[in-house]
Amino acid sequence: MSAALTETRRTRPGRVVALTIAGAVLSLIAAAAVAPGLLATHDPLLTDVRATLQSPSAAHWFGTDQSGRDVYSRVVYGAGPSVGIGLLATGLALVFGLIAGSLSAVAPRWIDAAAMRVVDVLLAFPEFLVALLVVAVLGPGAANIAVAVTIAAVPVYIRLARAQTRSLAAAEHVEAARIIGVPAVVVHVRHVLPGVLGAVSVLATIGIGTSILAAAGLSFLGLGPTEPAPEWGLMLSAGRNLLLQAPWVAVFPGLAITATVVSVSVIGRILRARSEERGA
Repeated sequence: MSAALTETRRTRPGRVVALTIAGAVLSLIAAAAVAPGLLATHDPLLTDVRATLQSPSAAHWFGTDQSGRDVYSRVVYGAGPSVGIGLLATGLALVFGLIAGSLSAVAPRWIDAAAMRVVDVLLAFPEFLVALLVVAVLGPGAANIAVAVTIAAVPVYIRLARAQTRSLAAAEHVEAARIIGVPAVVVHVRHVLPGVLGAVSVLATIGIGTSILAAAGLSFLGLGPTEPAPEWGLMLSAGRNLLLQAPWVAVFPGLAITATVVSVSVIGRILRARSEERGA
C-alpha cells in the first residue's frame, strides 16, 4: 500500500504538467471554435491564384494551399466544425447510452439479453467501420457524420451504463431507500443515475477524441463537408497529393487534429485515474 501511495505521489507532478499543457491546447482550440475571427488573419474562403502553394512566411503563417487560401486561417475556422461534430456525437452517445443502459439493467431478463446481444454485435466491429457503414446508408454530409459517429459510439456507453446501474442498484444506501418506502423511480433518479452519469461522463471525456478522429476520417474520405468549407479532415484530403510539393497544406490540419485528440485523451485518462483512485 505504501509503495503504491509513493508511486502515486511521484506521478502527480507529471499529471499536473500534462493537465496544464492539455488544458492550454484545448483552450486555444475552444477559442478558435467559438471566435475564429479573433485568431484568423485572413478570410478562409478567399482565393488568390497569385499566391498558390506559398511556403509558411510572415504573411501566411502556415503557407497557402493550391487555391491561394491562407492555411492558418482555414485551420482556425476548421476548429468549429471539426470539434463540433465530435462534441455533438459524444453528447448524443452519452445521453442515449445512459438511457438505454439504465433501462436495460432494470428491464425484464429477456429484454436485457436481447439488447446486450445487439450491443455485442456492434462492439465486434471497429467504431470507424460502423460509422462508415451508417454514412453509406444515410449519405454524406456533416449532420449524417454526427449521426454515424453517435451510432458507432453508443454501444460502449450502453454497456458501461448497464454495468454501473446494476452495481449501484445493489448498494446499501439504495437498498435502505427502498426499505423505507421510497418509490422505485425516485430511488433510481436520485441515487442511481447520478453515479452512473459520473462514470459515463469520464468515458465520454476520452470518447470526444475518438469521435473527432472518426469524423475527420470520414471527411477525409469525402463523406463530410465539401469544398470550400474549412474542415480539418477535408483539408487533409485536399493536401494528400501535395506532400512532396507543399507538405504544409496537410501537415498543419493534421497537427491540429493530433493536438486536439491527444489533449482530450490526456485529460480523460487523468480523470479516469483519479476516479479509480477514489474508488480504491
